[in-house]
Order: sequence, then C-alpha cells, then structure tokens
Amino acid sequence: MSSTTHSMATDQEKQDRLRRDDGVVATGIKSAIIFPEGGAAGWLTVLGSALILFSTFGVSLSFGVLEDHYTRIFLNQSSASTVSWIGSMQLFLDFSIGLPAGKLFDDGHFRLLMISGTAIYLFSFFMLSICEPNHFYQVFLSQGVGMGIGMGLLFVPAVSLPSHYFRAKRSLVMGMVFSGSSMGGVVFPIILNHLINGPVGFAWGIRIVAFMTAILLFIGNLLTRPRLPTKKERAPEDNAVLKLILKDFPYWLSVWGSCLVIWGIFFPYFYLQLYAVLHGIDKNVAFYTITVLNAATILGRTVPNFLADKYDALNVAIPMTTVSGSLVFAMVNLQSAGSMFAFAAFYGVFSGAFMSLLAAVMSSFAFSVNEIGSRIGIAMFLLSLPLLTGAPITGAFLHPPEYTWWRGVVFSGVVQLSGVLLIAISRSMVVRRKGTWRV
Repeated sequence: MSSTTHSMATDQEKQDRLRRDDGVVATGIKSAIIFPEGGAAGWLTVLGSALILFSTFGVSLSFGVLEDHYTRIFLNQSSASTVSWIGSMQLFLDFSIGLPAGKLFDDGHFRLLMISGTAIYLFSFFMLSICEPNHFYQVFLSQGVGMGIGMGLLFVPAVSLPSHYFRAKRSLVMGMVFSGSSMGGVVFPIILNHLINGPVGFAWGIRIVAFMTAILLFIGNLLTRPRLPTKKERAPEDNAVLKLILKDFPYWLSVWGSCLVIWGIFFPYFYLQLYAVLHGIDKNVAFYTITVLNAATILGRTVPNFLADKYDALNVAIPMTTVSGSLVFAMVNLQSAGSMFAFAAFYGVFSGAFMSLLAAVMSSFAFSVNEIGSRIGIAMFLLSLPLLTGAPITGAFLHPPEYTWWRGVVFSGVVQLSGVLLIAISRSMVVRRKGTWRV
C-alpha cells in the first residue's frame, strides 16, 4: 500500500513539475497544448518577429535595387546573371539553414539561434560597406554568404514562434509577421536608392542601413519569447515526429510544388527595376518599382492569411498563386511607367500571398505543434535550391546585353503554374484523407 502511495506521489510530482503557467500540460503520454490566442507576450512576440523579418528578409526583398546598382555601376564588369548569384545565395542560405534551425528551434534553442543569427548578420552587413568596386568575391562573401547565414538562423524561429501562442488565428498572425518583410521591402528600396545613388555613396549608404537593422534586431530580440517546453521536458512520443513527416506524401508533394513556384516567383523582384531602366523609364521613377511591388505584398500578406484562418491555407494559396503565375506573362508587354507600376502592384499582392501562406501551408500538415518548426525547416531547406538557381537561370535566359525578356518571363510563369498544379493535387489527397474540404 505504501509502495502504491509512493508511486502515486512520484507521478503527481512529475505532473506538477511539467505543469507550466504558460498553459502547457504534459500528461506523460502526449502534450496537451492550450493556446492563449494572444496576450501581451503573444502580441509582443508577433511584433518582435515582424521586426526581425523587416530587418532581414525585408532587406533581401530590396535586392532589385542592388542588382541594378551592381550591374550598371559597382560591379559593372560582371553580367546581370553573375550579379544575381549574390541575391540568390543570400536567399538560398536564408532558407537552407532552416533545416538545422527548425530542429534547434523545436528542441528549445530559440535564444541561441537569435543571438548568433543577429551577430553574424550584422557583422556581414557592415563588412559589405567596405567592399571595393568590381571585387565580386567580396560582395558575394559578405552579402551572399555572411548575411545569408545570419538570416537563415533568424528566419525559421521568427516565423515559427508565434505558433506557440496562436492556433485559431495562426495564419493571420503568420501573415502579420511576414508583412514585416513587406514593410522592409517598401522602406529599404527607397532608402538604398537615395543613399547609394546620391551624395552619400555606396559605403555609407550600406552602413546607415546596417545601423538601422541593428537597432531593430535588438528590439526584436527583446520582444520575442518562447513558451512551450523544450525537448527534454516533452513526452517521448512528441519528439518522434521525423518518421511521421517522412511518410506524409501529400506534405512532400506540396513541398515539391512550392519549389517550382519559388523557382519563378522572384523574377520580377530581381529584375523589374532593371527592366524599367532599360526600357527608357526615368531612373528617379524606375527606382520606385520595387517599392510599389513590396508595398503591395503588405495587402497580399494580410488579407489572404485572414481568409486562410476561415477557409484554410491551401484553399487560399492555390487560387492566389495561380493568378501570380499568370500575371507574370504580362511583364513582357510593359512599356510605360504606369503599366509597370500597375503590374508591380498586382503582382505584389498575389505573389506576396504565396510567400506569407507558405509557412501556414506547411504547418497545416502537422499533427502536433512540436512538428511545426521541423516541417517548416525541411520545406525551407528544399526551397533553398530553387531560390539559389532561379534568378541566375532567368538572368541567363535574358542573354545580356541584348536582354531577351520574354524568355525569363515564360520560364517564371510556367514553373509557377506547374507548382500550383502539384499543390492542388496534394490538396485533393488531403481532402480524401480527411473527408472534408477544410484542409
């Protein structure tokens, strides 16, 4: 009797140790997660995550400005396709490092990722400011490699952390976080264009932007706070997720479809400003094409995510991305400034929707909240491969200095629509599995 009582007491002590004020209760079999759906800590975490994406992914969305400046001035001995490898490598590392970063995040090493990512990113950003003209390797190492690694350590934790606080509003919250990158894509092109193409020059223009991101990243680090148990505190069943993910064929089909979409979706982000300048648009006007494009993504990263919470992420992502892939064909006929700005606005809305829904789409396949970081991380790692090759391939299709634009446009549109088809097939499989259109 005493032995039974002692055993019951021991079990109760374990339960008490694992019972947390943040609403997580470990039952010894499976973690029962209670989502606060907000609260001060939750909304501050959303704000902090948005600031992190504003300062990192928002800068990478401004690469069209630097592509133009590098191609015409700073690295004018290199072709547009060669220069685009800088931005592609940055995005490649941003996403590919998501695989180890997602695993480390799920294991409870959020703060380590944030501190190391911030330090590497800022160091590399400031190193970019001392690069010399036509020294391609210097720019490639500092911006493409160094900043890419720093962004990769920050990206998955920033987009995954709000899922600790929200379930019913998860897609909307992820859209709000991604809208931080959109705001960065609005602000930084304007600042960079006026600084590096003005009296300040390239070196101090880069330093000023680096100082701005340093302040914002510091604030973002202070505002974000994880709330779920670490790997050691979770039940063993909650940690055995890799086998489940590997067998989830609809998830993998959706990942490969997303890879095709990503292969072509960034073509206008990289080349629209260069397209405008080479088509006779005044430079002072053409400089704002990337700003308009990124400004439109703010709408594309909020409204569709609001709808995704009601109708589910896959049901919203498929039609939005179909329009994005179809719209890109219009780029080949743009001649006036008005048409370019109109294209930038519409393309920004629909392409921005896919980027912000991507994390929600991948997390929708998860059977447990403890899988979300890993599922997003695996997807981001595989998406890094088309991100690495997409812009250089389309740059090669342009065949400078002649610039045969229709080749890059066709490639971008075809691969996007092919990717949507695979995602639609994935959705149909999940609908049959669940027996409901809500997937």
